[in-house]
Amino acid sequence: MATLAVDIKNAEGKKVGSAKLDEKVFGIAPNIHVLHQVVRAQQAAARQGTHDTKTRGQVSGGGKKPFRQKGTGRARQGTIRAPHYTGGGVVFGPHPRSYDFKVNKKEVKLALRSALSAKQAEGVLLVVEALDFEKPSTKQAVATLKALDVSGRVTIVLTEEDINAFLSLRNIPGVRVIAVSEANTYDLIDNKALLFTKPALTRIEEVLK
Repeated sequence: MATLAVDIKNAEGKKVGSAKLDEKVFGIAPNIHVLHQVVRAQQAAARQGTHDTKTRGQVSGGGKKPFRQKGTGRARQGTIRAPHYTGGGVVFGPHPRSYDFKVNKKEVKLALRSALSAKQAEGVLLVVEALDFEKPSTKQAVATLKALDVSGRVTIVLTEEDINAFLSLRNIPGVRVIAVSEANTYDLIDNKALLFTKPALTRIEEVLK
């Protein structure tokens, strides 16, 4: 099977090797429709849906009929809390609801493959051998990103074991750090560069191929 390759750099920004990429994961034609559907589903699921408006039955007051039914020459009215009155209820206003909609697992995986393939095609998929920090250090993390020539909005994917790296990188402006188990379509595409550690790259490739 044909494969792609990406350079592997160390924390000093020097090339130390290359990694072969499975074309089924990093070399497909991105499916834009599925990408759109999955991102929409993610954003919809993140909505709280707690917005609410009061109907005419929920607005306080208005218990008494404002004037008698007949004989006044005016249109009949039952309550001053009807929607056409100031301070009245809202017609067709929002009420608490869930915005979730279902996207099947095959589409989710296809969207992830599409996102990774798009980043590879753009040349913004980067791999670092490891991000080993003896202790959390934002200063060291900034120096590492500078050595790797990474700036602006970047998503960094680590393994769950890279705790010190996560703590070091999380406070840097423009940097989003996620564990490989949390990898999702939106985080993979919403950036100017996508940086994997080699173990994280291996793990996501195993899951998606």
